[in-house]
Amino acid sequence: MNNIYEAIRILFEIIELLILVRVMMSWLRISFYSPIGRIVFELTEPILSLARGLINKIGIDTGIFDFSPIVALLILNLIQAAIRNFLIILW
Repeated sequence: MNNIYEAIRILFEIIELLILVRVMMSWLRISFYSPIGRIVFELTEPILSLARGLINKIGIDTGIFDFSPIVALLILNLIQAAIRNFLIILW
């Protein structure tokens, strides 16, 4: 169980790091058309678009601010905790 959870934990940490890199890239105005920017965008957009959809579905008007990274990080943490609890119950 430890190996499975450790692999899942590392995967989630990589995803969270990529989301934070994307936030920093947007703050620093680094182009998403650069090779690294393209990779970061392609790997994070599916998760962030789901978070944006959730925010819109709830009906929260965020104005000019994009809270999707915060929502995505919260959801990822909830999913990781659920997986951990499931693995604990399973073993």
